[in-house]
Amino acid sequence: MDIRVTDKRLKAALEDRGLCKRRYGPAMMKELALRLAALRAADSLAGFWPPLSGPERCHELKGDRSGQFSMDLKQPYRLLFKLVESGQASAGNPDERQRWKSITAVDILGIEDTHG
Repeated sequence: MDIRVTDKRLKAALEDRGLCKRRYGPAMMKELALRLAALRAADSLAGFWPPLSGPERCHELKGDRSGQFSMDLKQPYRLLFKLVESGQASAGNPDERQRWKSITAVDILGIEDTHG
């Protein structure tokens, strides 16, 4: 899967292990590395579809965060991302698994506590 990061500060932290460790701590750095490696290795988001999600607990957000996706990191933090618009299926497709299979590029938005 293609992973993009448009925020320069976040991109620097995700590309530099030392900076990531200083900014987020060693436990969060490890979780971030695992999640990013899993996303890079995947052909699409289909392997993270909620019934198959596993420890990542990937799910689509609702309300004012509609169109964004979330993956668990070190509690209570989540890795937030959205699909990259390039003809990929948008929300509302009746076959959710097929829609998730069509998502092959994501844009990392940030690391946040979405419940706080």
